[in-house]
Amino acid sequence: MELARERHLRRVDLLLEEFPVVALLGARQVGKSTLARQLVESREGPSAWFDLENPVDLTRLADPGLELRPLRGLVVLDEIQRLPEVFPLLRVLADRPRTPAHFLVLGSASPALLRQTSETLAGRVAFHELDGFGLDEVDDLERLWLRGGFPRSYLASTAPASRRWRDGFIRTFLARDVPEFGSLVPSTTLHRFWTMLAHWHGRLWNGAELGRAFGVSHTTVRRYLDLLTSVFMVRQLQPWHENIAKRQVRSPKVFINDSGLLHALLGLTTREDVVSHPVVGPSWEGFVVQQVIHLLGARPEQCYHWSTHAGAELDLLISAGNRRYGFEVKRAEAPRVTASMRIAFETLGLERLDVVHAGTHGYLMAPGIRALPAADLNATLHPLPE
Repeated sequence: MELARERHLRRVDLLLEEFPVVALLGARQVGKSTLARQLVESREGPSAWFDLENPVDLTRLADPGLELRPLRGLVVLDEIQRLPEVFPLLRVLADRPRTPAHFLVLGSASPALLRQTSETLAGRVAFHELDGFGLDEVDDLERLWLRGGFPRSYLASTAPASRRWRDGFIRTFLARDVPEFGSLVPSTTLHRFWTMLAHWHGRLWNGAELGRAFGVSHTTVRRYLDLLTSVFMVRQLQPWHENIAKRQVRSPKVFINDSGLLHALLGLTTREDVVSHPVVGPSWEGFVVQQVIHLLGARPEQCYHWSTHAGAELDLLISAGNRRYGFEVKRAEAPRVTASMRIAFETLGLERLDVVHAGTHGYLMAPGIRALPAADLNATLHPLPE
């Protein structure tokens, strides 16, 4: 079963009209190839596809200029990180008069890791990140929270089957995929760190404490964290700070990017497993944060958390132009306004503060502050303007 991810299809199609090269980036198995196939099928004109994990296609690209230069229409290069030497050629092909071919490159690493993409193709490439399923694509909120947004995990026939897929994904990702990005960290070491990070989910990063617990230096655990972030397994929500009369926290908040992988790393399969585990609150927070960012289409550089040493905090701050939107997450049915919410609303000059909760009713809590059921996120939130 495949779901047509219309918002992503429209966005990538638009970018291909405006740029000679579009990079569709996201975690392994998140559906990049499926989306690209749907895009090819929806467009008229010639197309060509190269799967760089296929030895036959790699052989065809032994001399990439000879193979790619004559092509017209849409050319898809899947798992582009396996052939970084093609980037300088793409720059040459992108600069041809009348742009005879547009290139859609699929990658499982962030632009920072695919540094050659941003440097070699500056001004010629647009990036679009594909994340897991969101509430605009599926309508079972609890299933999405428990299983996460990877298509095969969400669509599995049973909860145990979903958990088996996630366990297999974690093993394969660590043993096969991570070394492809040049990492020399042993898979067992990275698995231990990833599991430790699952227990740290939703907390402020403390490299010194994690390093002591792991038996390595704070710089080493930071390197592990940045590696998992660059391959879309971890989200570092950066701190917002500005010149105000309050001492503000400067450390990022760390989340396992997919709630289903979080639960698998912690050994949780059923709803009962999750709701009885101490991580249930942070798990719910991370899930809601992910859904809000997904529905708004917010870029990483627009997303922050905010907190002060005096205890005021805000789970998610979206900065869009000269407007700021705040989100607080509560796993409760009828949250109330707190002093922390009022301080955040006034200090940050928020356009609006939404308190996203697990109940079923939305209501105005105070001027500018409203309670918003998580089940209503898709109907209430709309993508940010460009």
